[in-house]
Amino acid sequence: MSSKSASASKNPKRDNFVRLAESRVTRAIESLRIIGNLSNRSNYEYNEDDIKKIINTLQEELNSLKNQFKVRGSQTSKNFRLK
Repeated sequence: MSSKSASASKNPKRDNFVRLAESRVTRAIESLRIIGNLSNRSNYEYNEDDIKKIINTLQEELNSLKNQFKVRGSQTSKNFRLK
């Protein structure tokens, strides 16, 4: 039995995460590279505002993604006491 198949039977949630993460991140990287192709001024015309809008939108989505992965409940809470 290979370690991959042993791992698959032990933790299917982890296996699904790895499989989907690799696929989705690869697609996202490819999409970003394709967006980068728009920088070719011999094929496209754009201005600085266009670039700022694209980059700001992508950065906002990345920030949102980071927030989704933050550990929930990681904030320390103080215990309330009257004494």
